[in-house]
Amino acid sequence: MSDTKQWIDLDPERVAQELGVDPEKGLTANEIKKRLKQIGPNQISEGEKASLVSAFVDQFKDFMVLVLLAATLISGLLGEYTDAIAIIAIVMLNAILGFVQEIKAEKSLAALKKLSSPTARVMREGKWVRIQAEELVPGDLIFIESGDRIPADVRFFKAVSLRIEESALTGESLPVEKISSRLPRADVPLGDRRNMGYMGTLVIQGTGIGLVVNTGMQTEMGKIAHLIQATESTETPLQHRLEQLGKVLIVAALFLTAVVVGTGIWHGQEMYKMFLAGVSLAVAAIPEGLPAIVTVALALGVQRMIRRRAIVRKLPSVETLGCATVICSDKTGTLTQNRMTVTRLWTLGKEVEVDLSASAHNDCFRIQNQVISPQKDLGITRLLEISVLCNNAVLERTGPDRVDTWQVDGDPTEGALLVAGGKAGLYQDVLTNSWKRMREFPFDSKRKMMSVLLNSPSGQCFLYAKGAPDVLLESCTHALIQGKVTHLSDQLRAQVQEQNESLAGLALRNLAFAYREVGKGEQQSPQTALEQKLVFVGLAGMMDPPRPEVKDAIEICRKAGIKTVMITGDHQATAEAIAWELGIKSTSGVTISGQQLSEMNDEQLQSSVNEIDVYARVSPEHKLRIVKALQQAGHVVAMTGDGVNDAPAIKAANIGIAMGIAGTDVSKEASSLILADDNFATIVSAIEEGRHIYDNIRKFISYLLASNVGEILVMFFAMLAGLPLPLLPIQILWVNLVTDGLPAMALGVDPAEENTMARVPRNSRESVFARGVGWKILTRGLLIGLCSLLAFWVTFIQYPNDLIISQTVAFATLVMAQLIYVFDCRSEGTIFQRTPFNNKALLLAVASSVLLLLAVIYYSPLQPIFHTVPLGLRDWILVTVTASLPVLFAGLLDSVALTVRKLFKLRTN
Repeated sequence: MSDTKQWIDLDPERVAQELGVDPEKGLTANEIKKRLKQIGPNQISEGEKASLVSAFVDQFKDFMVLVLLAATLISGLLGEYTDAIAIIAIVMLNAILGFVQEIKAEKSLAALKKLSSPTARVMREGKWVRIQAEELVPGDLIFIESGDRIPADVRFFKAVSLRIEESALTGESLPVEKISSRLPRADVPLGDRRNMGYMGTLVIQGTGIGLVVNTGMQTEMGKIAHLIQATESTETPLQHRLEQLGKVLIVAALFLTAVVVGTGIWHGQEMYKMFLAGVSLAVAAIPEGLPAIVTVALALGVQRMIRRRAIVRKLPSVETLGCATVICSDKTGTLTQNRMTVTRLWTLGKEVEVDLSASAHNDCFRIQNQVISPQKDLGITRLLEISVLCNNAVLERTGPDRVDTWQVDGDPTEGALLVAGGKAGLYQDVLTNSWKRMREFPFDSKRKMMSVLLNSPSGQCFLYAKGAPDVLLESCTHALIQGKVTHLSDQLRAQVQEQNESLAGLALRNLAFAYREVGKGEQQSPQTALEQKLVFVGLAGMMDPPRPEVKDAIEICRKAGIKTVMITGDHQATAEAIAWELGIKSTSGVTISGQQLSEMNDEQLQSSVNEIDVYARVSPEHKLRIVKALQQAGHVVAMTGDGVNDAPAIKAANIGIAMGIAGTDVSKEASSLILADDNFATIVSAIEEGRHIYDNIRKFISYLLASNVGEILVMFFAMLAGLPLPLLPIQILWVNLVTDGLPAMALGVDPAEENTMARVPRNSRESVFARGVGWKILTRGLLIGLCSLLAFWVTFIQYPNDLIISQTVAFATLVMAQLIYVFDCRSEGTIFQRTPFNNKALLLAVASSVLLLLAVIYYSPLQPIFHTVPLGLRDWILVTVTASLPVLFAGLLDSVALTVRKLFKLRTN
């Protein structure tokens, strides 16, 4: 398609004609397929990606791998061809494993990016549907509203109080007001193209309908190659800490390796053999692959979280999830089902019970259990008429008749009002055909109301309004009572407020309805003038039942040391009723309103924030204060939100959570986690998964480092004792690849421990070596090294003239000790605390490593390469006993220490 300038001066009808689209029905399926094939998806090109070949070559750029390759070259030059070939084979295997891990992580991140990509509401074949933004084509008719990011370049047909922030294109931070009429000139700056919307810009206020004129690289954003949806690969805090740790370990490992080499040469070992052993030991000892394994573990964890309906946008949040101490949650749609149903209608003097499940719609409305016809009551009719016409949702009847099956596209509250109107015979499509909307003043969180200016079938002009009862009542001067307009006295106001409290006490969410007749001279008056001197009509009470799974999820949080706080714009009584039902509200807990919150200064809020369970009638602006107060009180805060104004609080929270269904693009971009199902229970699942991922990372850190310590110490102690080399370079490299690699990866998918959500949240500044991991690494590493050396020494005494037997025993002992220790790593306690059979991947990895060890020892073509000989039964008894000692001995000591601590605690209490 051509430059956007051509669309500015064209009338809307001409734009539709040029794009070959019916503005009433949108494009057909065949035309969409044709245009997608011709123009391509609505995506910004992200440039060339690294090829698979270059990704594989990158595996050989690590410093220690280069040193090893240099050592291999020296081996070849000295005629040690077998060793050289074997080392190259091991390096290649290691590179393949690293390459596969990287590709897997890349695919995980690509899937994550696709899941978090934006959607668009579009007219297709006469129906409004929601699709992935990349499926848009020129000619599509789209609907946008406050909080949306515009998915393509659009020519507006309709703009209602529409303001768009275009700083991504123009650098101008002030929002631009948009209109649907054409401008006189086409050669105007981007910021002045007031009937155009541009890809990537943000809707700050209002609603709009427009035709897509350009997509993908043909948009203004595409022309400047601005990558608005690129996923940044950020390093997590844990990865950063491990990278720093790796540098320290490199220095320590190189120092110990130098000592081992120097001591060996001092005791008469061959310089070449000691040099090659030193290089092999350094390669084995330095956990250079640790950050990569962490990335893979995080990526695998993210995949598990996606299956549990939690989409991670920022990897650091996975670590932070395990530290969460407070969850601040919206009520509607998160704690509740977001399936609003009108259950009460009230006008001054009448309360109507509504049962929308009744099979015949004539039986839906009752007063004191007596069926009534709502259309015979002017007050009820006017209330339902306002609810249908002052409404932006769309109600589709999916059944064979008007009362069978309803499907709402839009806000659930507005959908509930449309259903109630339909049950009373006030059908949306019929009313909107006879009543013509002239102006709209959209709902916003400050005004807490919405109004529309309408031309009635009789030619009269009315303003219909709905909103929060306490807010709308302030704009009313009169009331409709039994079909007559009466002055709204203080007594009547008190009656309305009392009824509002009464309905809220039944856990109903209430909306008030009002209207006024507007003269011809007033129709262009500003919003503030039109929304005054209204006639109060009545209230509608709606029920949004709690999600059945949420109560259990909140109880899990309580046991896990996580406080759940409800933050809602609903009435205080409504919020409290739901909070009591779900177990959020405690007997000592406090509920405060937005007004009370506004009257508190920051110090007062911070001092009382731990006692507050429910925040009712709050605006999104209050959320930021609540987050900061909780953080200052020492909490790690998870905050949910869905609106534009929620974005600052979501961004400020330690874990910002956006709603995947109801959330605006702005809230999603500010978040680190998106709930695909808008369900509170999914937050709890995400926290559990976050703890699980962090636990697994600690497990394989414990395994890798203890194994590396054992490998260094067996060589170090042997050299200090003046013994021959207990392990040859090729054997050290084999242990590093086979014994370390596969089981470590299997620990990354270890099932969660039973007490995962029974522990208090960990401190966000806690070291990865806390809670006994550092002690386990040192003690198990030391014992693995000593026991492997013990097996070598006992065999060497028996066969002083046949060193290869002793080295084979030491090799087998080291491998088996590490494979037994991997099961000890599965628990923060001892090896006896978990069954070994619920991690099939680990069992398979250990079995594979054992089979490979047996192949190296018993398969004759491999024996000369790895310098091994077949072992007898007595040798294997020695190997099994010495390999088991580290875990059994340390486990026994840990169990005794734990028992002593429990007894001491019991005696103290």
